[in-house]
This record gives sequence, C-alpha cells and structure tokens, in this order.
Amino acid sequence: MRNFSSDFRKLFRSFTLLSAVTLGSIGISFAQAAPADSSKTAGAATSSVKGDAKAGEALFKANCTSCHALNKRVLGPALMGVNEKQSNEWLHKWIKNSPAFIATGDKDAVAIYNEYNKAAMTPFPQFSDGDIDNILSYIKVEGDKLAAAASAPAAGGASGATAPASSEGISDFMLIGLIAVVVIAFLVILVLNRVIGTLERLLLKKDGEVMLPAEEEDEEGEPKDRLVTVKKLVKNKKFVFFAVIAITITLASFGWMDLWNTGVQQGYQPIQPIKFSHELHAGTNQIQCQYCHSGAWKSKNATIPSLNICMNCHKYVQATEKYDGKISPEINKIYSALDYNPETQKYGDNPKPIEWVRIHNLPDLAYFNHSQHVKVAGIQCQKCHGPIQTMQEVYQYSPLTMKWCINCHKETEVNSKGNAYYDKLIAAHEKIKKGDKITAAVLGGIECGKCHY
Repeated sequence: MRNFSSDFRKLFRSFTLLSAVTLGSIGISFAQAAPADSSKTAGAATSSVKGDAKAGEALFKANCTSCHALNKRVLGPALMGVNEKQSNEWLHKWIKNSPAFIATGDKDAVAIYNEYNKAAMTPFPQFSDGDIDNILSYIKVEGDKLAAAASAPAAGGASGATAPASSEGISDFMLIGLIAVVVIAFLVILVLNRVIGTLERLLLKKDGEVMLPAEEEDEEGEPKDRLVTVKKLVKNKKFVFFAVIAITITLASFGWMDLWNTGVQQGYQPIQPIKFSHELHAGTNQIQCQYCHSGAWKSKNATIPSLNICMNCHKYVQATEKYDGKISPEINKIYSALDYNPETQKYGDNPKPIEWVRIHNLPDLAYFNHSQHVKVAGIQCQKCHGPIQTMQEVYQYSPLTMKWCINCHKETEVNSKGNAYYDKLIAAHEKIKKGDKITAAVLGGIECGKCHY
C-alpha cells in the first residue's frame, strides 16, 4: 500500500508539471494567433490609399483636432467622408483661406458659413498643397477604418451562423474547456490522494500500528513530540518574563504611535467625482496653479475652480483620440454638470454642482491664510502640497501638523526688502527708540484678519 501511495504521488507531481506546460503552450498559441489577423486587416485598409497619411496624421492632430473629429461634430463638422463630398481643389481653397473663399460667393462655402453661426474656419496659409494632400489622405484612411469597423458587426452577425470554423488561432470556448479539464483532473487526483492516505492509516490501525507518518517517528520508531521545545520554554520563568516585557513594550510603542498620529491625514487620497489629473494639466501642459486656484494669491482659501474655468479649455479640447472618436467620459461629466450640449454648444437650464471631496483639512482652531504665504512670503505651492505636477490623483503630501508648521517657520528665511509691512515695522521701532507714541494701529492692529477669520 505504501508503494502504491508513493507511485501515486510521483504521478501527481508529473501531472502537475504537465498541466503547467500545457497551459503555458495554450497561452502562447492564443497570443500568437491574434496579431496575424489584425495585420491583414490593417494592410487591406491602407493598400488602396495614396499619399503620406502618416505625415498627415501629425499635421491633423497638431492643427485640426481642437475643432474637428472624424466621426462627430465638434466646433466644426465631422470630417469622415469629406473627400467624397467635395473636390480636392475645393478643399484646398477652403483650408488655405476660408474667409476669402466665402467672399467669392461659393454656394457650398457660404452654406457651411451660415450653418455654423457665421464663424469662418481658421485660415492655414502656411500649408503647402502637399501638406493638405497628406491631411486629406489621413482623413480618408481613418474614415475608411471607422466605416469598416461600423459595418463589421452587422456582416459578422449575418454570416456567422453558416461560416465554417477558422483554423487559425484558438477560440475562447476551446481555451476555457481545456483549462476546465486540467483543473477538474487536478482536483480528482488531489481527492484520490487524500482517500489513499486515509485508507493507509486505517490499515495501520487495524494491524495495531501507530497512525503517524514516517517523518514523525524517530530512529527507534517512537513518535516525536513536536511540542517538547514549546513546553520547555513555557516552564522557563525567565523566558516568560522577558517575552511578556517585549510584547508589552511593542504594543505600547504601536499604541503611542497611533495616538500621536490621531487626526493626521497624511497620504489621504479620496475618490473624486471627476478623475482630474494634475500630472497632465500642471505637469505636461504646465498650466499655472493660480490659473485654476486664483484665490491662493488674494484670499485665505485657494478656492476650488468653478466649471466655467474648465470650460475655458474644454469647450474646445475634448480628448477624443483615446476613446474611438468619442468625448472623454471625464470631460462628459463636466458637460453633464453644466447641462451643456457639445453638439449644439448651448447650455441647458438644469446645471448641477460637482461634489468634490476636500483633501487638506485643518482643525477649526488653526488659522491659515494662503495669500499671506503665496503672495507675501512667495512660497511655492509644492512646499506644502508636494510634487503636485506629478500626481495623477491628488493626495495629502505633508502631515500639516503643528510641529511641521513650526519647523517650517524656523527654517524659512524672511525677505524684508521691499516689503511694506516690514518697512512700517522698522519705522515703528525707530519711533520707539525716540520715545514717540506707538499705537496698535501702527503695527497692523486694525487689520480685519486680527479679529475675523
């Protein structure tokens, strides 16, 4: 019986290794099957197109995406199929100088001008004829791809019932089936192994032998007591004493640390209703912090920017490239809150506020004035908020504790040159030296912030 159990364990290990190799082979085959089809599709889409579509893509994204998309209206019309709607000569005239072309009285040019609220397209006289041909080639290629993608599901649904199974690649059903067979076989072998072990112990008990595996017996066949060492340590009073002391000190240290950090929100990173990326706006696009948080320069609070500030850019920038020509879902949240229709570019009557979650919170007993630090002291936002230009999602970088603020005040050098406050302070000291009368008002005692905050 022991020999059979040993042989079965060897079979189990071999089957496990074989299963791992099989699953790896399936994964590699499945991964290698997909690229072949996609390359064929791409080749079919681009083989019949003339011109340098790649060069046109760079020009299109740099100059056209702020007003146009291929498959939807933005500020201007959707451009997919424009090559078929107008002649190449007409498009060249329109792109190079649309206001002059409209002035000639061209019927189509005037109609487009009137349709879009008499807002003429920006002229591009710097484009050569080759540049425009490249842009039109890119529009043609991408438009054909979008049209093919739109018609593919319908065609597949009509012919899918009668089409023979493809011999290229592995279907999802086949892959899942193979994995299921391997898992079931693994479980069956595992159960059989447990059953064999139970039967083995029953036979040993029947023959009067001790039910212990071989590794739990000593050289003389006597069972080992695994708790011998533990029992000895428990009976050792010195060891128990030092163990209790060590545990007490450890728990007290962790408890003290938790109590000391009570109310400290460092690292706090709540989920916001809109995934606004400071890394993109303040880092990549290098937008100044005070363009959005204008209050930091002139008031106690930095202020959360209103959605109107967002619309200064996002009325035109809609981030459609990563979403198959559709507007970014995060930008759509701004439009939804403002009840704004990007198609008609009109606002509705049912706007709703964005419920942002505040990250940096100070207790009511603490007074902090942004303008005093930003405008007067000239401190950069990163001093307190950390490398905000690298944060995909904002979190509390600094502890904002009393100790942290005091240490900053001890280290920060005050620049008194050209500062009216310190000029008045020096003048007041001079008066004190001369014995002149000094009132609280001279030292700023009637400023609003002395009493009201």
